[in-house]
Amino acid sequence: MAISKLHRSTRRKSGFALVETVIAISILAIGLLGVAALLSQLGGNSTQSRYMSTEALLASEKLDDLNRYPYNDPAIAVPNGTSAGSLTTPVTATVTVGAVTEVVDYFDQVRISSGDGDMVETVSGKDSNGNTVFTTTTHAPDGSISVVTAATPPAATSDILTFKRFWVIEQSPSGLPSGVRRFTVLVSLQTVGTVPTTFQASMVR
Repeated sequence: MAISKLHRSTRRKSGFALVETVIAISILAIGLLGVAALLSQLGGNSTQSRYMSTEALLASEKLDDLNRYPYNDPAIAVPNGTSAGSLTTPVTATVTVGAVTEVVDYFDQVRISSGDGDMVETVSGKDSNGNTVFTTTTHAPDGSISVVTAATPPAATSDILTFKRFWVIEQSPSGLPSGVRRFTVLVSLQTVGTVPTTFQASMVR
């Protein structure tokens, strides 16, 4: 009788050990799946942060460009007295200030590549005749800089990121003193297959 009870107790203990092992393996598997999902999310967030920082740099660069124009330059003039440009669609206008008339784009495209260790930036714009041109600036690892302007952009490479910039120039916007202009720039990533991101920044002058 005592032997039978001992045998049943031993079987019960071994049974509990098997159940505990299965539970432990299940908990471990769930934990590993959670870690894998977290690492995947962190990788995606890191990539998105890199795109956002590039967009912030491009927005700041454009704001600096706009701020350098003289106050009466057609590039930052507001012909209708309220605003010029758009943050959603490409806008081109013929602007006359005094005796000067220019075709002004309120948008451009920036292509950035880091191939072969060089940092290559191509920006679309207008020449003195109003034709679209592409200015490519290459920063080499040795610190040298080369600038090339052409009617067509350089050939695309697999590592190129394409950004579009749109900007609006407002004259005496609500809440600001009369005569003040506000520049607002929106940068969006256009490259297919990447995480879509946008960045917007403003400054007053």
